[in-house]
Amino acid sequence: MQWETVIGLEVHTQLTTQSKIFSGASIAFGAEPNTQACQVDIALPGVLPVLNKGAVERAIRFGLAIGAKLNRTNVFARKNYFYPDLPKGYQISQYELPIVEGGALTIQVGDEEKTIRITRAHLEEDAGKSLHEDFHGMTGIDLNRAGTPLLEIVSEPDMRSAKEAVAYAKALHTLVTWIGICDGNMQEGSFRVDANVSVRPRGQAEFGTRREIKNLNSFRFLEQAIDYEVRWQIEQIEDGHKIRQATVLFNPDTGETRAMRSKEDAHDYRYFPDPDLLPVKLDEGWIEQVKTSLPELPEQKQARYRDQLGLSAYDANTLTSSRTMAEYFEATVGSLSPGPSPGGGGEQAKLAANWIMGDLSAALNKAELDVAASRISAEQLAGLLARIQDGTLSGKLAKQVFEAMWSEGGEADAIIETKGLKQVSDAGEIERLIDAVMAANAKSVEEFRSGKEKAFNALVGQVMKASKGKANPAQVNELLRGKLG
Repeated sequence: MQWETVIGLEVHTQLTTQSKIFSGASIAFGAEPNTQACQVDIALPGVLPVLNKGAVERAIRFGLAIGAKLNRTNVFARKNYFYPDLPKGYQISQYELPIVEGGALTIQVGDEEKTIRITRAHLEEDAGKSLHEDFHGMTGIDLNRAGTPLLEIVSEPDMRSAKEAVAYAKALHTLVTWIGICDGNMQEGSFRVDANVSVRPRGQAEFGTRREIKNLNSFRFLEQAIDYEVRWQIEQIEDGHKIRQATVLFNPDTGETRAMRSKEDAHDYRYFPDPDLLPVKLDEGWIEQVKTSLPELPEQKQARYRDQLGLSAYDANTLTSSRTMAEYFEATVGSLSPGPSPGGGGEQAKLAANWIMGDLSAALNKAELDVAASRISAEQLAGLLARIQDGTLSGKLAKQVFEAMWSEGGEADAIIETKGLKQVSDAGEIERLIDAVMAANAKSVEEFRSGKEKAFNALVGQVMKASKGKANPAQVNELLRGKLG
């Protein structure tokens, strides 16, 4: 039987406020346990929550960025459950009237584009953290995270493979960091993914029973967890078992998921409006102010790179994988191109794109650096590319100059001068090299003239070797063919 996978994601994004959503306590990462949990966070009797305006503004930014409906009146509710790291016995969240409803995000999977619908995004507070590693036979509770502001972003079940889920999670990660509402640090828990996964016979309209994989904090783990869960569910059904709704955890050491508890439904949480918090009413002037502060969004940049610069969809997507990457690209092309607007001509854009996605990205990955910390600035890279454009450097020589710039620092022109890496473009000098090579390789000359094209490549190689890689390859090809007849 052919099976179809159905996936929806719930993503918890920690908002970039300085304090918690209902108190003035700090949310700085790495503090000693329980040093950043104030009276409001631990729900001492008589305390009252006060909503953080910055958290609301960040939710508005997200809603505008995805083309969603902003509920002008939205309400906080109490989500009741009992767990050691939830000091109040309930979590303040939004249920029936969230701040954001609808919207969509476009993803690129291979050569195909797909739109993933977003159901809602609601504000809520985080819980504390249970610590198991350092305690024998006991669990430690750290309430520093209690009250940390989150925007939970819930997708429709529109994804049909682990790769689509990863592409959506990456696009969402790019967007929330791009508009500045989340720092995106997955290791610190700023961006956590829950995956709802089910399978059904292909062609069946009704969804299968879903299991929710909790707290995935890397894109690699997200893909591995979904792939394992899909295989497990299919095997269970084919063996005659029924899938039971459950919350499961992924173990990255074994690559397996395991059930943690039966999955609760909304009625199990006994939601009701929080009596300590008034409904939130959004002012039209405020919404308009937030809208005008939004930067050019990733999808808008991608369209501009394709339409104005002639880049492929793949190149445009890669160059907008982060805001800092797009800024680096535009600064590089802007330094290469005359005129007031970043972007310039298509040739310069493609040359810059190739080097940024190729040599620069490889060097950054090897050094484990973000493009914002690149050892070669955008202006320095443009200086190197300008020497390729004007024929001073061949592609091979340019790579040598790049490596020197990366390891030693400095400008391309200075390195070319001190290391003597200028490309030889003097026709007379190249002809002398060709004559010498033809005289020393009479057999290859005869083989080419008798129809063996490989012999030509061998002769080109000998000329390039004789010039120590400095001869202009295009000129070598043209002049050599002319001499061979």
